[in-house]
Amino acid sequence: MILSLTFPPLSHLFEWPSLLFEGTFWAVNKTSFIYLVAAALTMLLFGLAGRKREGVLIPTGIAHVAESGVNFIENSVVMQTIGSEGRKYIPFLTTLFFFIFFANITGVIPFVQFSANSRMAVPLVLAAVVWLVYNGVGIKHQGLLGYLTNTLFPLGVGKVPVGLSRVWYLVVTIIAFPIELVSVFIVRPFSLAIRLWANMFAGHLLLVLFAVLSATLWDFYYVPSALPFAMLVAITGFEILVALLQAFIFTVLTAVYIAGAMQHDH
Repeated sequence: MILSLTFPPLSHLFEWPSLLFEGTFWAVNKTSFIYLVAAALTMLLFGLAGRKREGVLIPTGIAHVAESGVNFIENSVVMQTIGSEGRKYIPFLTTLFFFIFFANITGVIPFVQFSANSRMAVPLVLAAVVWLVYNGVGIKHQGLLGYLTNTLFPLGVGKVPVGLSRVWYLVVTIIAFPIELVSVFIVRPFSLAIRLWANMFAGHLLLVLFAVLSATLWDFYYVPSALPFAMLVAITGFEILVALLQAFIFTVLTAVYIAGAMQHDH
């Protein structure tokens, strides 16, 4: 008997039939439904945690989860990258972290088994929001001209550093200008989006691969299917860690970009 593996078409990873309102502007497919649930869970988490409880001084239950998340973002992200000035951005960064995590973790939930961030659209939107935020912060703290000058001319304008001749200063400035322009205004948002999308997409492909392999080998002989099934379990556990880690990395890089925009000298 010849072993034959059947894989779902690759288009299934990119195209999903509509679940609601098919054929209309308001059509909801599996990906958009997960994002709606992720947004609802984020709002529900902090909405319930923010309710006033008479006589309760120590948060418990969902309030404890929310407070732990806020403290985690404050201590592990904001204070490590921005400093005390960055406390005003804790709500934004915390919301970003939980929304991305909820959209990631669906990749290992039974009967869903699909991470919404393995689609490129919303990671690009999130990266665009981050781009607007850190550039807006830079303009607010430095002014438009000051922000552009400090960003595009890291050596300063008209001030030749000690030990560097005017010729080399001009050469370095000419080289640095396009690099900084592309890096800050183009590469940063795309790298944010692609990093999140690629990691979740790769994890989804691995889960599909070992799930199909386990099911196919089971039809032929029980014992050989044990190895790919064990790998499937291991990768599922690893994907939980990746879902959390990618939300954390996206949030940390956002905080780093905000911190850089707030500084007058890069």
